[in-house]
Amino acid sequence: MSASWWDADDDEDDEFFDESDIRVRPNPKANRPRTKIRPAHSDAIIGRILGVDRGRYRVLIDEDLETEHEITAARARELRRTPIVTGDRAKIVGDTSGDEGTLGRIVGIEDRSSLLRRSADDTDNVERVIVANADQMLVVVAAADPPPRPRLVDRYLVAALDAGIRPLLVVTKTDLADPAEFLSHFEGIDDLRVFRSAQDAWPVDEIGAALEGHSTVFVGHSGVGKSTLVNALVPDAKRATGHVNQVTGRGRHTSSSTVSLRYRSATGSGWVIDTPGVRSFGLGHVDPENILRAFADLAEAAENCPRGCTHLPDAPDCALDEADVAPARLASLRGLLETFASREEH
Repeated sequence: MSASWWDADDDEDDEFFDESDIRVRPNPKANRPRTKIRPAHSDAIIGRILGVDRGRYRVLIDEDLETEHEITAARARELRRTPIVTGDRAKIVGDTSGDEGTLGRIVGIEDRSSLLRRSADDTDNVERVIVANADQMLVVVAAADPPPRPRLVDRYLVAALDAGIRPLLVVTKTDLADPAEFLSHFEGIDDLRVFRSAQDAWPVDEIGAALEGHSTVFVGHSGVGKSTLVNALVPDAKRATGHVNQVTGRGRHTSSSTVSLRYRSATGSGWVIDTPGVRSFGLGHVDPENILRAFADLAEAAENCPRGCTHLPDAPDCALDEADVAPARLASLRGLLETFASREEH
């Protein structure tokens, strides 16, 4: 080369630079550089989330009736935006002994088979996750005190079928009122299994048989006796029970959090997932096309509707207008469809 960016003849006194001349800015926090590469956690074990309290999760490890034990765990930082709910199957690392003062760490969530959700109201698209991996929903409703609400039950059924969960129905306090009129609202649902109970006469064995081998989420209006039923099925559950306000007719919230409880019998076991009582159940997250699925009898009649029929009261030639169905049931369906139609308009 005839020329160079540096010519030694121009300044023979210059010294060559080496690594010692490089000044490295110190790390004031003295921690390691951050990396996006996360560990594989190949040694993680799988546990079932039983409940959560102030950022600490109760987790069942080694899910076997003989060797299972509970531990306390916290979520890893990378999962801070991931909802972790009762029923989840979580990957756990760290101390999983369950000894007092120990803490495991949740580093991942297994794929969910189902996800039951609700929203604050029908216009709210923000979903609230209730439980994961349930395959049954037991709807608890009272025959009286408080009076049954068919349209609330319809909402439960819509949410269950939207999540791919099989619904069951328990009517409590049948000693106070005959539930026949209420149950007639659901006569068109052939595969809806119904249980009846009276005060101090719970069909525990019959309901328990339906729980074996399943993960069943219990839902219901406050004051219908849901917590009392849970205590009858799981004697050591010790879920708080309340009463109905005689002035307002409303039940008092007693279950404040969602918990998963082991149901055991002489013939098998299952899971009871108790949820706080609610007075409303928003369906803002539900696909409107799935609403009709919860009204199987009406869906059959709707097959005779013209293509693109909305099934609303003003829909031309809607077959539901001439169908032999309960007027109250048709009104419930159309009420839900009207709510979703107005939501889409906005």
